Order: sequence, then structure tokens, then C-alpha cells
Amino acid sequence: MNILIVGSGGREHAMAWKIKQSPKLNQLFIAPGNAGTALLGTNLPVGVSDFSGLKRVVLDNQIDLVLVGPEVPLCEGLHDFFSSDEQLKNIRFVGPYRLGAQLEGSKDFAKEFMMRHQIPTAKYLAVTAGNLQEGLAFLKTMNAPYVLKADGLAAGKGVLIINDLQEAEESLREMLGGQFGSASSKVVIEEFLSGIECSVFAITDGNDYKILPVAKDYKRIGEGDTGLNTGGMGAISPVSFADETFMKKVEDRIIRPTVEGLKKDQISYNGFIFFGLISCSGEPMVIEYNVRMGDPETEAVMLRVKSDFVDLLLGAAEGTLGEKHIEIDSRTAVTVMLVSGGYPGPYEKGKVISGLAQITTSIVFHAGTVQKGPDVCTDGGRVLAISSYGETMKEALDLSYKNAQSLSFEGLYYRKDLGFDL
Repeated sequence: MNILIVGSGGREHAMAWKIKQSPKLNQLFIAPGNAGTALLGTNLPVGVSDFSGLKRVVLDNQIDLVLVGPEVPLCEGLHDFFSSDEQLKNIRFVGPYRLGAQLEGSKDFAKEFMMRHQIPTAKYLAVTAGNLQEGLAFLKTMNAPYVLKADGLAAGKGVLIINDLQEAEESLREMLGGQFGSASSKVVIEEFLSGIECSVFAITDGNDYKILPVAKDYKRIGEGDTGLNTGGMGAISPVSFADETFMKKVEDRIIRPTVEGLKKDQISYNGFIFFGLISCSGEPMVIEYNVRMGDPETEAVMLRVKSDFVDLLLGAAEGTLGEKHIEIDSRTAVTVMLVSGGYPGPYEKGKVISGLAQITTSIVFHAGTVQKGPDVCTDGGRVLAISSYGETMKEALDLSYKNAQSLSFEGLYYRKDLGFDL
């Protein structure tokens, strides 16, 4: 079958790498893709939000299945666009409709959903300009630190954690005043939860689900989890504290009630659900939902999925996931993210990357790259994800770090302390 992946990052390269291994695949297309995905399939110069362009691509290339990587086109209604189009409605599609995508697209929607279905999460209040005084009063009832989240999509940058009450009050006003554009016209104030985080992924057809390998990512730019938040500086799978006991609680209290809650609310949903969890003294609570796989977690998780990934995608798209089987590799997989100098602040693009051909013992997923003539050049803040297997976490990390040293581009930076908290 012919498959189209929508997206251009490390997550999409990792999915392409896994899909390429399936005997069910005929041709693979990626829109728009990057220099890494071009080695596995055909890149097509169409943006993720160009719905009419994607329609043309699907019809021209006789696509049988569409897999959406990033959240933006899902929140914009790409699945709705397909299902309401006479020529596209029978194409298999992996990713939720716009309504279900609100689990990620609106923090307030997600919180109301969790409260309605008794899914453990932090207490909260949604604030707009209309109830600012209520929001300021709510802050005064809470203990520091104070968590403020832009309701809408803010490219992973819309969450502030503030220790001082006065500063939190000022930040609330600034966010409502347009600090994150329309994304923060509503702000969710949330109780701060203390513990250690992990990312749990499930794929669902709306009735059944399969749980994918658990991972932990590292968001802060600096070692010891310091500095600014990023899209993710690396990932490790499995996660030592997410043992059988913990995961039984996750499934019973969070995953199953989420899938059943979507059904109860008559929200048709298929694709991935990403549960951003925190373990508070061994009790899992939901920090956030995402409606797609995480990045850079996918670059570690895909290494641990042993079964045919395309078979799982078909199950999610066709409503037959209950009949499918998932097999997990027992080895550890880790990903080390190489980023541009200055990231997550301003950074330069177009730096030539050298050393890629020398790497044979790790898998290099491209996150932000572009082919310019004979050279692969940087084209984003997060540039390359070095992913490795190991019998232990240390073995896998050592291999990724050794190979990271073989790569170079001007301004290259990576964290050297991944796994310090496991």
C-alpha cells in the first residue's frame, strides 16, 4: 500500500523508518519531510496545513493511508476535511477529528474532560479577561509555584511556572493581554504537582487501544533540568519507575477512562493519545494530553516497537485494533537531541552538518535539516536525534553520546546528563 506521512520532524523520520520495515508498504511519501526522510521515501513540497495541496498529493499518488505527525493540522480539522470530501472520504486516516483534537488544542477542554470522567489531574481554573478578578483570587488560594498555561496551541512555549505571587499575577495579565497571541486569550491556572514525569502513548481505534512503550523526555535546555523549556532535548525508554504496578494504575485510572470517556461524550477518535503524566509518590496524574506521538519520544519509542507498525496503523484506521498484536523490544532505547546554538531562543539556519556517513552503530533521525546540493544543512532549532539501543540505559546513552561526538555543525549543542534522574 502507498502511505503518506504528514510532517517534517524527527518524529516523522522515526515513523518513516519504522513504516519502511513493513512488508505491507509499497511506496512511502512524506509531506513536506526533511533531508532524512528523503532517504526512505519521496518528499513532497506541501505544508502540513495546505489541505488542498495534501488532497492533490493523495489523489496523484494513489495514497491508501494517511498518518499525521504534528498536532496543528489535526486541530485545524484535516481529518474532517478528508471525511467530508467525496474523493477522499474512503482513504484510511490515522489522527483524530477536530473535536477530539481539542484534548490538545484547548487546555480548558482537556481539564473539563478529565473532571467529567474522574481522571486524576491537578485542580484548576480557566480565566479570560472577563473573570480576571476570580483568577487573581484563585492564585491567592494556592501555594507557590504557580502554573499558568495558555489554553491554545503555543508551540510548546505557553506554560509558565512562577514562584512569586506578584509575578504570577503580572504574568496572568500579560498572557491575557496577548503574550502568546490568541492562544492565551484564555489561561488555565493549575495547581503545581511535584514528582517525576513520563510520557505514555496509546494508539486507539475509538473502541480498543494498544499501549506503546513508555518514555521520559527532557524539556529544559540546560543540564540538571535548568534553563528554558524546549521541544525536548532527548528521551529514554523504558522508564525505571513506570513498572507493572504503576502502569496498571495508569491503564485503570487514565487510559481506559479516557478512551471510554471519548465514547461516552460521542467524540469519534482514532489515532494516538499521548498522556503527559507525573508520578506523585507512585500515584499517576495527568499533566496534559497530546493527540499525536511526542517528539523526541517517538525517536526512542519506535526502536522498541518490534511488531509491524503499519498493521497497528491499519487497525486504528479500520476499527480492527482489537485483533492486532503489539510486540515490544526489551532493550533500552535512548535519543540524544543535537540542537542549534542559541536554541530555544534565536538561532541561525543553513549550517553544514558533517560526519553523518560515519555513524553506523546508532540511528540518526533528522529533526530540522534540509538538503542543499551535496550538503545536509541545519534547518531548525532541533537538528538531529541520535537514537541507540542498549542492554542497559547506560550502554545506550554511551553509544549515542559517542556518536554525537562524531557529528559537527557550527553552534552544535546537546545535553550530556540525560537519565540523571532515573
